[in-house]
Amino acid sequence: MGERKSFLLRIDEELWVRLERWAQDELRSVNGQIEYLLRQAVLKHTGETELSSTRTAASKGTVRKK
Repeated sequence: MGERKSFLLRIDEELWVRLERWAQDELRSVNGQIEYLLRQAVLKHTGETELSSTRTAASKGTVRKK
């Protein structure tokens, strides 16, 4: 997937609790869930079907399918 960037995210406690519950339902970490949601939003916004980093990772067999 290439180099990953780290950054601090301040988030409302209620939203965190809801994301945490949702992530557990999807068998993801909260970080993984946020990244998944951001990826889906970018794809929807751009009209693409997948990000180039996803295509690269998928070709290497490193993307987990649900």
